[in-house]
Amino acid sequence: MLNQVVIVGRLCRDIQVNDSEKGKKVATCSLAVPRSFKNHEGIYETDFIDCILWDAIASNTSSYCKKGDIVGIKGRIQSRKEEETSKTILEVVAEKVTFLSSKKNNEEEDD
Repeated sequence: MLNQVVIVGRLCRDIQVNDSEKGKKVATCSLAVPRSFKNHEGIYETDFIDCILWDAIASNTSSYCKKGDIVGIKGRIQSRKEEETSKTILEVVAEKVTFLSSKKNNEEEDD
């Protein structure tokens, strides 16, 4: 069996790194990923995918990437139950993050 996913999208917000209860560094981010097809109204919809980054991946991504940057994430999908509402949450646990383009670099090219 295989649980592997690759997504490319824009960071929805700056990444904040926190320390977990066990002393590891952890960060969460959300990627905006446009769909490759139009809906019945002729509009490209966007999916917002939550991701978890651990340790060095969290620190490096936080240092080099900001809101609006395009990144690629390779990882696995995990599910967990939210304690308060008993909802099942799906999220991507990042195993590798690739920095693809910076919003700042794109703005400098336009000048």
